[in-house]
Amino acid sequence: VQLVESGGGLVQPGGSLRLSCAASGFTFSRYAMNWHRQAPGKEREFIATISSLGNTRYADSVKDRFAISRENAKNTVALQMNSLKPEDTAVYSCSVDLTGRHYWGQGTQVTVSS
Repeated sequence: VQLVESGGGLVQPGGSLRLSCAASGFTFSRYAMNWHRQAPGKEREFIATISSLGNTRYADSVKDRFAISRENAKNTVALQMNSLKPEDTAVYSCSVDLTGRHYWGQGTQVTVSS
């Protein structure tokens, strides 16, 4: 199993970024995919999940600002982040739970600062 995130970077408050996670090593279309983030000195925080059927759920802190989507033909899951705030600064990681074992990508840094 391999999960590789991309798309992070430095953005000003109010700006947007689109993260992508490329998955391989498992039947992507059958599994829910997740995004989490971890800010310095803080615990990892759930951000969003999308089921194999495309149903989504978000943390209250990002609801109405972030959108998770998946493209099964390309084995990718994306996180569109709008109206970014300094408190969104963190390392963002995608993950998948395969029959009880959780796999994580290496993460991509998102920094929101003027």
